[in-house]
Amino acid sequence: MPTSFSLSHLLLLSTLYLLVLFGVAWLSERGLIPRAVIRHPLTYTLSLGVYASAWAFYSTVGLAYQYGYGFLATYLGVSGAFMLAPVLLYPVLRITRTYQLASLADLFAFRFRSTWSGALTTLVMLAGMLPLLALQIQAVADTVGLLTETPRQKAVALGYCLLIMLFTILFGARHIATREKHEGLVFAIAFESLVKLLCFGGIGLYALLVVFGGPQQLDIWLLQNKSALAALHAPLQEGPWRTLLLVFFASAIVMPHMYHMTFTENLSPRALVSASWGVPLYLLLMSLAVPLILWAGLKLGVETKPEYFSLGIGIATQNDLLALAAFIGGLSASSGLIIVSTLALSGMALNHLVLPLYQPPTEGNIYRWLKWTRRSLILAIIMAGYGFYLLLGGEKDLSNLGIVAFVATLQFLPGVLSVLYWPTANRKGYIAGLLAGIGVWFVGMLLPLIGNLDGFYIPQLNLVYVLDDTSWHLAAIAALTVNVLTFALVSLFTEASPEESSAAEACAVENLRRPQRRELSAISPQEFAAQLAKPLGARTAQREVEQALRDLKLPFDEHRPYALRRLRDRIEANLSGLMGPSVAQDIVENFLPYKDSNPDYVTGDIHFIENRLEEYHSRLTGLAAELDALRRYHRQTLQELPMGVCSLAEDQEILMWNRALEEFTGLPARQALGSRLSTIAQPWRDLLVGFVQQPDEHLYKKKLSLDGDTRWLNLHKAVIDAPLAPGNSGLVLLIEDLTETQTLEERLVHSERLASIGRLAAGVAHEIGNPVTGIACLAQNLREERETDAEITETSSQIIEQTKRISRILQSLMSFAHAGNRQQALYPVNLAQITQDAIALLSLNRQGADVHYLNQCAPAHQVEGDPQRLAQVLINLLSNARAASSDGDSIRISSEVAEQTVYLIVEDQGSGIPRSIRDRLFEPFFTTKDPGQGTGLGLALVYSIVEEHYGQIDIDSPANPETQRGTRFRITLPRHVDAAMH
Repeated sequence: MPTSFSLSHLLLLSTLYLLVLFGVAWLSERGLIPRAVIRHPLTYTLSLGVYASAWAFYSTVGLAYQYGYGFLATYLGVSGAFMLAPVLLYPVLRITRTYQLASLADLFAFRFRSTWSGALTTLVMLAGMLPLLALQIQAVADTVGLLTETPRQKAVALGYCLLIMLFTILFGARHIATREKHEGLVFAIAFESLVKLLCFGGIGLYALLVVFGGPQQLDIWLLQNKSALAALHAPLQEGPWRTLLLVFFASAIVMPHMYHMTFTENLSPRALVSASWGVPLYLLLMSLAVPLILWAGLKLGVETKPEYFSLGIGIATQNDLLALAAFIGGLSASSGLIIVSTLALSGMALNHLVLPLYQPPTEGNIYRWLKWTRRSLILAIIMAGYGFYLLLGGEKDLSNLGIVAFVATLQFLPGVLSVLYWPTANRKGYIAGLLAGIGVWFVGMLLPLIGNLDGFYIPQLNLVYVLDDTSWHLAAIAALTVNVLTFALVSLFTEASPEESSAAEACAVENLRRPQRRELSAISPQEFAAQLAKPLGARTAQREVEQALRDLKLPFDEHRPYALRRLRDRIEANLSGLMGPSVAQDIVENFLPYKDSNPDYVTGDIHFIENRLEEYHSRLTGLAAELDALRRYHRQTLQELPMGVCSLAEDQEILMWNRALEEFTGLPARQALGSRLSTIAQPWRDLLVGFVQQPDEHLYKKKLSLDGDTRWLNLHKAVIDAPLAPGNSGLVLLIEDLTETQTLEERLVHSERLASIGRLAAGVAHEIGNPVTGIACLAQNLREERETDAEITETSSQIIEQTKRISRILQSLMSFAHAGNRQQALYPVNLAQITQDAIALLSLNRQGADVHYLNQCAPAHQVEGDPQRLAQVLINLLSNARAASSDGDSIRISSEVAEQTVYLIVEDQGSGIPRSIRDRLFEPFFTTKDPGQGTGLGLALVYSIVEEHYGQIDIDSPANPETQRGTRFRITLPRHVDAAMH
């Protein structure tokens, strides 16, 4: 027998192991372990190894001794649940993540909209888990007793409980809310699972290679001891085998530690994909060692019970290291389950037993109060497990303790399945079924366990019931049967409340929940915080509202009704993670209520429905997939339509705001969708609200001023029936931007007006020309005849000068009149050359500002046209640019090419052109110069010549938005073909 272990040594070893465990968690939370490792699917999968508690580490060998290969039910049941993850685990994960349901009690309280459902679930779970907690405590106490050969199990058990209390608080009760993920806890439990696997697998390998001497020697021993092999192959009793499978199948979901690690601590739904095959693989590796340990214990004649053969092999072979590995493995298995289970149970008790009866004071720190209350509950639960261990005397078989606990939690399986697949189930049925089932369990399993009853007689069945390995399954099946029948019958003959029906839609597997689109009393996040301050306190309320806004990525000045409804739902979900769904629902319904409205008006929330359809898009098949494809096609059509589309509900909430509307209004869809039409920015608010209120269905050529520009719009509207609420109607608005069309029409009218003026000018010039010539001749003769008369000579000279001025005006009129004639012969014109010629001519005139001309036209850029007339265009533009400039300014002339078009650009640094006169620049005789300084025909002539060359002229003023100075003329001309080829 090994003698190197004393009680103090084992206590120190246990403390060191738990310190290592805490250190692993601490390092991971401080970021000292790579995040990729912590969030790796393998870490999550290993953390689910918390299932392999002291029951799996020790009792499976005892089960193998009793049931042979029936011990595999321990692993096959859980493996089956994970293999059915798509229809069993994924739907539960979706619900728990969406509504932050941290425990099974939260799930039932949310689904059945009942405080009693959550409270009863919590009480039954606490009672059912006491035998399993006592099992972990007894396993550690027994192993310490076996190693130290001292009968001080109760003191050891108490010390272990005190130690595990401390580490449980350090692991999971340092945070303020169950809604926060405990990455350190997950990584530490994954580390524990690895330790368990290595220890248990190491003992199995030692049994195979050392105790038996290898596989061949094992075969020889089995041939010589056929009874050992026959015991494993013995036919299983029909009842226990199937019941074991069912019990362990349910445990994957209903056990609090499994629910907590599978759903509450899940960081990514994709990790469940790896877990669906990783957990069965982990359990398979654990199960491989069980027969080897059993056979090795039988061969060595280990004196311990079969359930402690893994420890007894090291004792029998006097291998201290092997015995130590068995002790550490068992300690790891039991501590992992106690830590996670008490965390989960304390959250359930806080949310469903404490908070419904006592609300924390609003003037204090609610988060601190919740944290310390949860710590107190952790201590109470662990001590309750220790008290149950003392009640039983620490002498029960581990397998019996485990089976009693597993059968108790089996009573929640009908409730879980109803959450997913039975929408008509109600709270009355669930409560009645659970009470009936747990009553049978209490009488048939817990009482015999506590009262040490050998058995009792059931006269109705003429049966003697004994809680042992041959009859426990009768009580288990009876409890589940009574539960299911009562649940079903009560649910069928009673009606569910509207709240339950709504929750059932939210929980259904093929859920496409349609929440009501109603108006809230609060109209801003600030009002949310003010209302929630009444039950939560000002600081807590503000913190919760800000957290919900961050979760949804919404601004703090949000006002859209749709966004506020989402904010309300998010606050309820966050409070559910903090205080449980029942308390959260009461707070939100009482302090963030909807307005009283006409029930005939309430409609489904189309935004929510579309979001859900997008989530389910990849999972739709058959006709549903085809209908969704049709929906997406029609929506894409409306989104890409070059005409603005705005869909309104009856209360003028915006349901659609397509891309075209985004572009010419400047309002992004994410801001417009879900808001009232009356809250959008001006000038669109007045325009659209006014049109909606008008009786006319069409509004043509509506003029709209926007940022100094004029826009022209056609508006149309149509009434549609709301598909989500028959009898209600909405509006579809179509907004067509006619600005470009109107501009083209105005240019055409302008061109026609200029052509008419040109024809008039030609006639006027012809009619005035002859009299002016005659006047000039008479004045000339008069000056020559009366040279001696100074006054007459001066007067006649003035007459001649004025007639010359009239002749120049007439010449300009004639040039303007003939400018519109299309030239038949066009030549390649080098823009750089004619620009240089124009600059040279203007440089001869010293009048005006001293400016710098920058000729940046590319020599290769040539256009089709008349070089003389294009030079006239440049002279007019450069002359006007110099007149608007100051000394030292620069005038830049440049050219650009785009396919078959050349752009000639003249840009100055002058004072610019006022917006009020820009539309009149090209009108004949319009000028801003002083009288006698210009005729107002220069730009009109430029316009006519450019049009003659099939070109276009545009003006940007100011050219420099920062200085608000300068004017840019951009002339579009056809490119010379030969030049384009080069």
